[in-house]
Amino acid sequence: MNRRDLLATSAAALAATALPAAAHARPTGVSMPPVPPVAKKIPVTIEQLGRTRTDDYQWMKDDNWQAVLRDPTLIKADVKEHLTAENAYREAMMASTLPLQAAMFEEMKGRIKEDDSSVPAADGPWEYYTEFKTGDQHARYMRRPRGQADGTVQQLLDANELAHGKAFSDVGSTAYSPDHKLFAYSEDAQGSEVFRIDVKDLETGQVLPDSIQSASDNFAFSADSQWIYWTNRDDNGRPDKIFRRAARGGATTVVYEEADDGMFMGVGRSSDDQFIIINIANQETSETRYIPSGTPEAEPVVLEPRHVGRLYDSDHWGDRWVIRTNADDAVNFQIVEAPTGAPAKANWKVLVPHTPGRFIEGVALVKDFVARQERADANTKIVIRDRAGAEHEIAVDEPAYSLSLGGASEFDTTTMRYGYNSPSTPTSTYDYDLKTRERTLRKVQQVPSGHNAADYVVERLNAPTADGQLVPVTVLRRKSTPVDGSAPLLLYGYGSYGIPMAASFSTNRLSLVDRGWIYAIAHIRGGSDKGWDWFLSARRMTKKNTFTDFIAAAEHLIAQNYATAGNIVAHGGSAGGMLMGAVNNMRPDLWAGVMAAVPFVDVINTMSDTTLPLTPPEWPEWGNPIEDAEAYDYMMSYSPYDQVAPRAYPAILATGGLSDPRVTYWEPEKWVAKLRPATTSGKPVLLKINMEAGHAGSSGRFDYLKEVAHDYAFAIWAINKGWEQA
Repeated sequence: MNRRDLLATSAAALAATALPAAAHARPTGVSMPPVPPVAKKIPVTIEQLGRTRTDDYQWMKDDNWQAVLRDPTLIKADVKEHLTAENAYREAMMASTLPLQAAMFEEMKGRIKEDDSSVPAADGPWEYYTEFKTGDQHARYMRRPRGQADGTVQQLLDANELAHGKAFSDVGSTAYSPDHKLFAYSEDAQGSEVFRIDVKDLETGQVLPDSIQSASDNFAFSADSQWIYWTNRDDNGRPDKIFRRAARGGATTVVYEEADDGMFMGVGRSSDDQFIIINIANQETSETRYIPSGTPEAEPVVLEPRHVGRLYDSDHWGDRWVIRTNADDAVNFQIVEAPTGAPAKANWKVLVPHTPGRFIEGVALVKDFVARQERADANTKIVIRDRAGAEHEIAVDEPAYSLSLGGASEFDTTTMRYGYNSPSTPTSTYDYDLKTRERTLRKVQQVPSGHNAADYVVERLNAPTADGQLVPVTVLRRKSTPVDGSAPLLLYGYGSYGIPMAASFSTNRLSLVDRGWIYAIAHIRGGSDKGWDWFLSARRMTKKNTFTDFIAAAEHLIAQNYATAGNIVAHGGSAGGMLMGAVNNMRPDLWAGVMAAVPFVDVINTMSDTTLPLTPPEWPEWGNPIEDAEAYDYMMSYSPYDQVAPRAYPAILATGGLSDPRVTYWEPEKWVAKLRPATTSGKPVLLKINMEAGHAGSSGRFDYLKEVAHDYAFAIWAINKGWEQA
């Protein structure tokens, strides 16, 4: 028996624990294909708004799921047994891809400069940066005296030491106090996104006692460095309060408590350090509250009361407020200003007017300039404005690229940082002089194993939809890859929450593209790739536009000879995993394989469970199936889990994390359990659950690469029908 058969047989034996032993009888000496687990059915009838549905797999949701997120070892035995069997079955089915996975991992690792550092950001007497040493899985947080590249370096935090002995460790945020004497950092040690915040005394090198528990990763020091503010998470993982305490420890005070469990919260300092700012928002409504830095123990003041449908975020610019908002029908947002002492909407004055087709994504302030990032036609540009109102742009004359505004770490400066890359071109980091308009190249991303952008072609297509829209599609391929329909193609999409998909550089994708694949990104509705109205046209009762846009992108790629039906692998994660589930039901004939990462597929059940962290905050995105019968029916009509039916499904890989608070592990588990007996194609339906991670997967940079290599190996395996060759 060779190594592959040994792996396959061993893993299959473990998977078989989910079935009666008699079902696995086989002739002696004959290597049989791995047998998939069969999940038990325990029908549960659910009555809701006069409608009835039956869920056979509700038992997979642990009754004590909140505790499981914080300690995955508490998972109930039958669920753990089933997940273990699913993982074993997938490993057995994909055993033949192990050499490919190993090769791709080494390729991906070889494209990373292991001994690397970020461009230092100057603030006061110091320059702050991160670095990796060879072999590091996690970053080191460093500083050195300003202007002294060869000066004495101080290590603020070694996240490798923090992670030592832990299956998962993720540093969420870091911040130094304005007086540069303290350094705070948040750590998630389970993947549940519930963080612990610690504060380190940089003069003694000691981590102070009295850690902050059950926090979001978001926190801020007061301008006088005496206080720290943070966002608390309740037992269901939702942000519910803003707390304050002395930065070096002491009694905790509630600064603000949010009564609406449908709102997210965050806290930070204004760019000019004059205010602590509390942001409260969901997808369609927001509110800012602020505390003057001179009175850090004061009650927060409402800038402008929340109003359903009105979004705004605020920063302070020396002598006035600067506010980005969609108020007054500014669908793609405008920028207004308001007096420091009278910031209510009645006093708002337009600074940058709304422009159709140009979405204002964000604003960065320094003493004499306002910089904004805009998105139009799935590309970004940066616009600089001085106090006199003169403007100029930073843009790139390419079909598809990404510009990202990094802002500045100091307020009294004329320099801002930005980054540029494209699907074929590694990232360049620039410092830009806002007065002289001169840019200084500070760093070019290195690819140690070698990379020549001229070997690749980046194209931008526009896929027509049935309702007359044009969906941008970014395409990356090697020049040597023919456009005749023969190349396998991976089509990636997301399309929710107004999150755009950047046409950016990824060294990992090259492991497919260099094997003759074409990589395409569909900039579908539901994202803000073509403006905020692009998002608004695919949510709630128009959500299906996201799915039909993705299908239109695939059909256009086929029509233009970039692909052929059945030779495409579809890929998406989280809400993009819902997209995968929907297009898997709607057009299974288009795909050789579907990769659904942490997929939000059990739409009705999830959005009807008010205990889950994201359910109330996301009703504005999807609709409320508890109270709205029309929303229930519409969501039911596309919910991937509920719409599974006998069809010739493609090969499917669903992935998840046991401690994921956003898309809980039981969603992909239930989906796979329902899909496997439904498919009529004979193609495999596989599940991979990371038993030691959450929504983002493994926390170490090399461990994460192994996950990517696994998924890309599945894509190749699906195209080649590897299960037929086992």
